[in-house]
This record gives sequence, structure tokens and C-alpha cells, in this order.
Amino acid sequence: MKGEIVSMTKQTTKKVATKATKKTKKTEEKEKKVTNTVASKTAPAEQETLTEKIPTAKVDQNTQNNVSKNAVPQTMEELLAAADYKLDIPQKGETIVGTITAIGKKSVLIDIGGKTEGIVADKEFGLAKEYVSTLKEGDEIEAQVVSEENNLGQVLLSLKRAAMDARWDFFTDAMKDKTVLEAKGIDVNKGGLIVLVNGVRGFVPSSQFGKDLVGKYMQLKGQKIKVMAIEVDREKNRLIFSERHVSEAEEIAQKSQALEAVKVNEVYEGVVSGVMPFGLFVTVEVPVDPQAKEKDSAVGQVEGLVHISEISWEKVSHPRDYSSVGDRIKVRVLGLDERTNKLNLSIKKLSDDPWINIDERYEVGTSVSGKVSRVEPFGVFVNVEPGVDGLIHSSKLDSSVELKKGDAITVNVESVDPEQRRMSLSLVLSELPVGYK
Repeated sequence: MKGEIVSMTKQTTKKVATKATKKTKKTEEKEKKVTNTVASKTAPAEQETLTEKIPTAKVDQNTQNNVSKNAVPQTMEELLAAADYKLDIPQKGETIVGTITAIGKKSVLIDIGGKTEGIVADKEFGLAKEYVSTLKEGDEIEAQVVSEENNLGQVLLSLKRAAMDARWDFFTDAMKDKTVLEAKGIDVNKGGLIVLVNGVRGFVPSSQFGKDLVGKYMQLKGQKIKVMAIEVDREKNRLIFSERHVSEAEEIAQKSQALEAVKVNEVYEGVVSGVMPFGLFVTVEVPVDPQAKEKDSAVGQVEGLVHISEISWEKVSHPRDYSSVGDRIKVRVLGLDERTNKLNLSIKKLSDDPWINIDERYEVGTSVSGKVSRVEPFGVFVNVEPGVDGLIHSSKLDSSVELKKGDAITVNVESVDPEQRRMSLSLVLSELPVGYK
């Protein structure tokens, strides 16, 4: 049986040799040697199976064709092709995800799934040194490819973007949790103080300093102060801090309570904190805790503005004619500006509009006393009561009579228009002027 198998194997080998015209003698000798070895070492039962599976000359032709396909790879590319392996080579500028395998004093090694590890070193390590101090081996991070590989075959990586992402997340969380941060003043401009917080530049507006530092922030260059993040906008690269949210935290908390407690149309007391051409700034005192033992802790302060048009029912030339800084006044709340958290206030609405039902109080033909409030080329305005000025047209004035602001005179009511808020007057004269109509 063994001899038959050997004989058949030799015959098959000869057939393959006659048809494989391109096969070298050396290759044929190797195949014969391998065939004889298999035949000598194979058990009888296995040999029978092998005999049944020995292909015909047609199958041997396929075997021959596969010889060239299964040739020994001569280069790395051929080896990778034979193994059906695709090598992913990181490209410059690409963002990849890897796992930290080692952290040294001047470098970080990252497994990026390539033929070699990625490395963060030299300048890139220095730029992300603070961020690296928060990392540990095994952490999965994002890195940006700086160079495909260095002279050691390592891919150079940067953690600058990842470090910046982590910093923005840090500030977002700090603002949410109202964390107190340390800032160092690095420059000053008209609007406030430029600071450095956790390695990132930010800004403290002049309005965000407490009363102890108002007007003194110019001296904070190079100094360290406590701040709190109040605006974090990565898209606009905007990072705003507040010093007063730390130094005046209690007052701000009371302000927050006051904003919740304030009621529209309610009357409150306040102190004039500023006088501007367009109106009066008032610090309004809003009760927040009526049961508090100390008066200061029972009141929250909210800033508000009395626009020039809300100071008086009469025409106001300048707010300083009505109030000065430090004056205590009463105001009525018209509304709240949710964008600025400031109140819209009014003084004139503490009293009723004098033009309501004015035609019932001043019937046509009635003589009333008043004072000259304004002198214009087209006529003279006379104030008959607070908030109500009537006009004596120039055509009804006596050229021989010179009127000045503040003069007390008696006038006749010729017409009243409440909707247009107009009143037409004429002087009470013993003789009608020439040309009077």
C-alpha cells in the first residue's frame, strides 16, 4: 500500500513537472523532497485519505499557479500586502485620538495605533506643560499631528488644542460653580484691567471692581487679585471676570434678592448716585427681609435710571436743575431691563398727569395767573401749574411789554387741547395791541 502511494505521488509530480514549463529544476527537487517526506511520515489511514484527496492533473495546474502568488515577500510593502494589512499613517494637521503610555519630565508618549508611538516634546511639551500635569498614564486624549515623524521615526504631536479645550471647560465650570479664581494684572486700558488666569488672558471691566478699587484698578498691573468668571464665550474668544463679585459678594447676593422682590409700579426710596444730561442714576433700596434685625441686611440695592423725560411733567432742560448726587428721593418702578438688570424709574409718575381733565379745570375765557417759563421767537410759554405750560403766540403780544423768564403775569385761556397737550393763552391787557386779531 505504501509503495502504491509513493508511486502515485511520483507520477503526479512528474505530470506537474511536464506542465509547469516555467518552474525551475531547483523548485521541482524541493517539491519531490517534500512529497517523499510527507509520504514516509503519514500513517496508513491518513495516507488513504490523502490518496483520495490527491487532485487530478487539472488541480495540480492550480497548485502551480498559486506558487507565484504565494512567493516569499521581498519588501515591507509586499509583506503588508500579503497580510492584507493597511497601515494608517497620520498626516500633518490631523487630529487623532491616542492613549498615554508614558509621561516624562520633558515628553509624553502616546499610543496612536501606528507602527511607532506619537510623542509630545520640546516646544509643544512646554506649551501644554500645565495641562500635562493633570494627565496620567492610560488617559485617552486628542492630539494634533505636527510632523509625520522625527529622526527616530516617532510622530510629533501637539496638545495645545486639547489644553485650550480643557481651559475653556475649566472656566465654564468655574462660572457655573461661582468658583473664586486668582488673576494677575498684566496690562491696563481705559476700559479696565487685562488679566492672566490659569494661563489664559481675560478682562476685568472698570465697572466690575468693588467700591474699594473703583478708580484704582490702574495700580493693579503686576498685582494679584481674586476674581470670578461672569462671561465665557469660546466662539468670540471672550473671557470676562469680576472683582466685585468676590469683594462685594454679600451685596450682590442681596441685589439678586432685591431683583426678585422688586415690583413694577411700586414706589421705593433711593439715593441719587449720578447726574447725567440724559437723566438721573438712582440706587434704589428694596426690602428683601423685613424680619431681619439689622436694617442693612433687610434691604437690597438695585441701580436704576430716571430718564430726563420721566423727571417732571414739565419740560426739563437739565436733570441737575432737579436733583444732585446724594439726594434721597422717591421713585416709581416702570419696569426692569433684563439685559442689564437695571430698573427703569420715574419721578413724575408719583403724581397724576396734569393734562387729564384739564379742559374741566381751565374753561375757555377763564383768567389765570402764571409765570413765564420760556421765551421763544414765536411766542412766550407760561406755566399755569406744575406740568402745564400754555403758549402766548407772538401775534398776541404787546411789543411795548417785554416779558422775561420768571415774570408773573395774568392770562386768558383761549383754547385747550388735552390730547395734543396744548393750551393757547393771551395777555390780560387794558388796551388791545395794534394789529391784534
